[in-house]
Amino acid sequence: MRWRVMDMTAMQFEDEAFDVVVDKGGLDALMEPELGPKLGTQYLSEVRRVLKSGGKFICLTLAESHVLALIFSKFRFGWKMGIHAIPQKPSSKPSLQAFMVIAEKQVSSVLQEITSSFNDSSLALKGSQACGLLEAVEKENQIRRDYSTGSDVLYSLEELQLGARGDLTKLCPGHRFQLTLGGDSRFSYRAVVLDAQESSGPFAYHCGVFIVPKTRAHEWLFSSEEGQWMVVESSKAARLVMVLLDASHVSASMDDFQKDLSPLVKQLAPGKDDSGAQIPFMMASDGIKQRNIVHQVTSTITGPVIVEDVIYENVDGDISRILPSRDLTFRRLVFQRSEGLVQSEALLSEEGSNNKVGETERKKTNSSSKSKRRGIHRRSGETSHQLKVYHGYLASSYHTGILSGLMLISSNLESMASTQKLVKAVVIGLGAGLLPMFLHRCMPFMHTEVVELDPVVLKLAKEYFSFVEDDRLQVHIADGIQFVRNVANSAAADEISAVQEKEGACCNTEPPSSSGSCLESHVEGKVPSKVDIVIIDVDSADSSSGMTCPAADFVQETFLQTVKDALSEKGLFIINLVSRSQAIKDSVISRMKVVFSHLSCLQLEEDVNEVIFGLCSASCIKEDSFPEAALQLEKLLKLEHPEISQSIINTTKKLRQLK
Repeated sequence: MRWRVMDMTAMQFEDEAFDVVVDKGGLDALMEPELGPKLGTQYLSEVRRVLKSGGKFICLTLAESHVLALIFSKFRFGWKMGIHAIPQKPSSKPSLQAFMVIAEKQVSSVLQEITSSFNDSSLALKGSQACGLLEAVEKENQIRRDYSTGSDVLYSLEELQLGARGDLTKLCPGHRFQLTLGGDSRFSYRAVVLDAQESSGPFAYHCGVFIVPKTRAHEWLFSSEEGQWMVVESSKAARLVMVLLDASHVSASMDDFQKDLSPLVKQLAPGKDDSGAQIPFMMASDGIKQRNIVHQVTSTITGPVIVEDVIYENVDGDISRILPSRDLTFRRLVFQRSEGLVQSEALLSEEGSNNKVGETERKKTNSSSKSKRRGIHRRSGETSHQLKVYHGYLASSYHTGILSGLMLISSNLESMASTQKLVKAVVIGLGAGLLPMFLHRCMPFMHTEVVELDPVVLKLAKEYFSFVEDDRLQVHIADGIQFVRNVANSAAADEISAVQEKEGACCNTEPPSSSGSCLESHVEGKVPSKVDIVIIDVDSADSSSGMTCPAADFVQETFLQTVKDALSEKGLFIINLVSRSQAIKDSVISRMKVVFSHLSCLQLEEDVNEVIFGLCSASCIKEDSFPEAALQLEKLLKLEHPEISQSIINTTKKLRQLK
């Protein structure tokens, strides 16, 4: 037996020097909460290093949750683990029980669940220690089950180096896995590693890095597995590390990323030789050929807002067929608070100057706007003079999705239009006013009330996006939730008033007229001021909610019930939901199911937006009747270009019922 003075976090032993490492309270001492996990992590890395294959780490511990969390994660891949309660002497009554964790180093990297020699009833001690231990073991075993079955688990670089996906130094054609890179580096990244199929060769590089900017990370080519394999094939790399940027990376340059990623990517490159083979860095463009900032302003409510004109490298096929002669310019409204969210996007065209709806007012507004901007944004003013916002086209695919959902009430819309009754719609969230203007243009039987909290946004919509109010389209600067609540309260008051009028007519002592009845008196009385459509299209100022759109208050059950109370019997509720968390989406849908009789949803492949539709009516059209309802909607839309109408009808085919 030899006694050594040594730093346990940096042992002076060769690799794989021992069959057993025994720890009695050492890890617990390193893991005092005020010290954090750094020393414990360094120590366990050394334990793994000095143990031979088949060797065992025997750790005597009080099994506190933060200690177990570290042990479990560091000995997850390539280790067999068991945990046992240490028997206590009958005479001793300690406040905490001791446990023995045994981790055995395996040749295989196959994940194995943790075994234990106890259960809840067999533990000598009860209370928080026992509950915490059992919960920690079950939580870790669930993680291991998920890792074993899940195809899209996010690994850490350390887990991969421990063999989570086999030997990283060897290429495995056709294999794909996701991981997080960083932690100690300047940035943290989400990445996908793909080993090309052998048939894709010959390869120009043994390993390459492909960076996808935030503005394009949601596109099918980069977000879907099928699209990613296409990128691998075109990259000519045997192994491709695709790095998807997000909002945390907006301030960095390509050089910054390359310096930060280079040491991380080298650890993912196949092969053990240090030949110094170069790893090329490639980057997808943001898809914008030309950008011109038209206006910038900071609102006390919305924060920094940008109006910009852009020309894309590629545009939607439908609009390029309508205007095929030149590069198309789009005007965008960007809210910087929401990760650079493009809140609205409009097509600029010469055709826009020939708008039929509100033409006189619009010309007046545009003229006024230009004079205000002249001298400050002269170049932008000249562009605006030549091109106008065209309100007969929806550039945002989710706006097209919202329109397509009107198919769910197309029969009711047709009935109201044919009897010359106005369909009443409320849109919460103005943005650039593009959706309300499109509804105004293509549905002349609709009266739209728009609610916008920020007067600066309304000013921008009028000055830069040709938004115009008239007798069928009005904007209220108000709180959207309170506005809907007022509508619901007003509708309830009207219903009470109508009932009282009916009762008064029935109780009238004078003889009824031969042409009337109580029912007729009620019908001819004041109609309750309910609305037929409510659309929620607002972003969230609170990124911690997990939703980019809408704000969390708009999906609370109390507000959803208020919406239902404000809607007519055959009313439709539409909400634009943007969240990358499936759990949050499921939670919103669950709440809506409680309130609305029927739910449908539309998930657009190329977008993160999911549009949810809630129906008040107990009856609902079946999915096999969707084509007929879509044709009914098409007849109601008054559009100049059949391609745009067809795009909306094609989108109806993606609708699916949830309830």
